[in-house]
Amino acid sequence: MSDRTTNATIMNLLPKDRKLSSRFWTLMTGLSVLLICATIAIIILNIFVNGWDYFSWRFISTIPKNNFFEPETAGILPIIIGTTLKVFLMTVFGVPVGVITAIYLSEYASYNSHSTRLIRSAVNNLAGVPSIVFGLFGLGFFINFVGQNLDDLMGYSEPVWGKPALIWASMTLAVMTMPVVIVATEEAIRAIPRGEREASYALGATKLQTIKNIVLPRALPGIMTGMILAISRAAGEVAPIIFTGVAYFMADLPHKLTDQFLDLGFHVFVLSTQSPDIEKTKQMLYATVMVLLILTVSLSLIAVLIRMRIRKKLRSMSA
Repeated sequence: MSDRTTNATIMNLLPKDRKLSSRFWTLMTGLSVLLICATIAIIILNIFVNGWDYFSWRFISTIPKNNFFEPETAGILPIIIGTTLKVFLMTVFGVPVGVITAIYLSEYASYNSHSTRLIRSAVNNLAGVPSIVFGLFGLGFFINFVGQNLDDLMGYSEPVWGKPALIWASMTLAVMTMPVVIVATEEAIRAIPRGEREASYALGATKLQTIKNIVLPRALPGIMTGMILAISRAAGEVAPIIFTGVAYFMADLPHKLTDQFLDLGFHVFVLSTQSPDIEKTKQMLYATVMVLLILTVSLSLIAVLIRMRIRKKLRSMSA
């Protein structure tokens, strides 16, 4: 019996008032989904309509020499590279720590222990902290504490680590997005049937071997989901990186972790608030937003394709 036939049978068995209530809330749900999809479509259409004429290969492949406010010479190549590096380093710094934390909470920690409650409370609090607070945290901890102490330890006379840099901005974003990775990974680990772990133990595998060979491979799609959510959030965040690494203007690409960088989200903020002629740079602003959307979707799509490949491989192994 198909799902549609089953639903129709259940509806026929319900009282008349229950049927009307069910249809009403089904209609409201459908309208809500339609409204959300229409809003997103209008926003994206507005961005592409206003920015398409200025969007060109010259625009995305040029390194500007003077400033970003001249439509004839402006380019955003260093901004694209800076944003990509920021997201990549954020993923490298944040995802492994988030996965290890989730493994500890789901596989090792006692559910009712004080340490587990403290860690879960910290994760929940991190998820609710405004992004600007993470920027101040990155400035105080990573730059003024860690960076300056590294400079003192290495004997630098001028600030090398103790200044805004790509590495500190990426670490700040890693801390900000870590709760997303932890929650997604923990849910993926808990979804793995207990019997698979017990079968591994029955064959003589240790807990660490079971986690490495059974739990983590099965949880990889969920880990990738958390990574996709983290990338989507971090790519457009501006507040955490204002104090920790982003530059107003650079006519060069970052070459070291201690260099500052340019960011698409911050560039959109600059174009929309500090341009000497808003109407003159309007098309440039929309074209930059287009690039930010395309870059974010592309990074997320790569992770989605990897996740789909992993799932396909797991299905073939289970068959």
